[in-house]
Amino acid sequence: MAVPAPRAGDEPELLAAARAGDARAAHRLGKLYAQHGERAAAKHWWERAAAGGNVDSAYNLGIWHEKHGSLEEAVTWYEAAASTGDAEAATHLATLLLEQRGDPGAARVWFESAATAGSRAAARRLALMCEETGELGAAREWHRRAAADGDVASAHDLGFLAYCGGDDAETLHWWEYAARGGHAESAYCLGLYLDASRDPEGAEAYYRLAARSEHPGAASRLGGVALSRGDLRTARGWFEQAAAAGRACDQRMAGFVCVELGDTAAASHWFGRAAAGGDAEAAYNYGLLLIAEFGDLAGGRHWFRQAAQAGHHEAAVELGGLLSVAGEHGEAQAWLSDPPPPAWARPAEPELTARAELAAAAIGRGGGEPPAVADLAEVLSTWDVVTRPLHDHSDVVAWLVARSGVHLSAVEHLASVRGTLLRPGSSPWPGQGELQHVLTTARDLRRRLGVR
Repeated sequence: MAVPAPRAGDEPELLAAARAGDARAAHRLGKLYAQHGERAAAKHWWERAAAGGNVDSAYNLGIWHEKHGSLEEAVTWYEAAASTGDAEAATHLATLLLEQRGDPGAARVWFESAATAGSRAAARRLALMCEETGELGAAREWHRRAAADGDVASAHDLGFLAYCGGDDAETLHWWEYAARGGHAESAYCLGLYLDASRDPEGAEAYYRLAARSEHPGAASRLGGVALSRGDLRTARGWFEQAAAAGRACDQRMAGFVCVELGDTAAASHWFGRAAAGGDAEAAYNYGLLLIAEFGDLAGGRHWFRQAAQAGHHEAAVELGGLLSVAGEHGEAQAWLSDPPPPAWARPAEPELTARAELAAAAIGRGGGEPPAVADLAEVLSTWDVVTRPLHDHSDVVAWLVARSGVHLSAVEHLASVRGTLLRPGSSPWPGQGELQHVLTTARDLRRRLGVR
């Protein structure tokens, strides 16, 4: 039964009832003192009420001690309330045990108690704990409980768990559910999923839904869509929205679009921000812009050096040329004689970059270091390009080995990782070391086959 809130003027009546042993009156009196900021008096009457069996007072004492007293006292009072089946007290107790005492085993017991009693927050925390320990079946079950109670974050997580397991129907179901509930990241992931499934119209609809919540990735994707249609002004708007969120790749793209629109001041702004953030391609283009549009040789040289030191081939060559003209032949020769190798600049197909982004996010969710989306896209795009001349793909590995001379095991490994990225759940996600090995194979294949 809900305890009526105390009102001004109730104090004498409540005080008399509380002194006579009325636990509900003592609880209400404690609330009245708490509202007046009289913490010691509130604590005194809640202790009287809790001794008389009032669960709400025991819970309030847990909160009181968590803020003003000791951790041990807070645990004692939360346990008193939680042991009666109070879900909120059990959730607070479990959180305290996990985050303050570092006892996940005890915390899990109380999270389970709270979740079983209907706490959505406890069900979600349990699901996340199970994910961390690799208990994916239990994680799904607790996420489902939370999602069924309206937790769109758990619905989103269910979508990712289904995606990692290769269950397309469940992936679509949960991301759609979460997107309809206003979860922008689910709308964006659903857009990526549809892009990867070669449904660009469906993908665009979900990108627009995510962009209503100012999702920077969705804005970036919509910028790419507008650019593919030749709509530079719309593309600029989307890329600048994404760039404002601090995304260097979109700052660079905003710079490129501004150059095409003839707005060199804006292009300089965006290239400069991306370059300052460590984007080598932006630094190179910023250097070109400073020299071509503003006659700033010193600025151009500075940014060429930044890009060259980050491994940008064209920047190293340009820097070498500028240094030669300036008579600094020693450094010029160093850059010109041994520039960094050219990066593969061929853009990947939208469905491949979408698949790469989903895979990178999935790997990051699993607790590993998320790989660069560009690296995963390079693996997928390399295979796509080098196998294009082949009409019969029944023995593509043997064909690549015969044409390139790359060792069979290396090509098989590349094929295996590619298969995992395209068909999640077919095998574990690649680790960082494995991915670097596969990237080396991909680059070796391109070099030997003359693919640029």
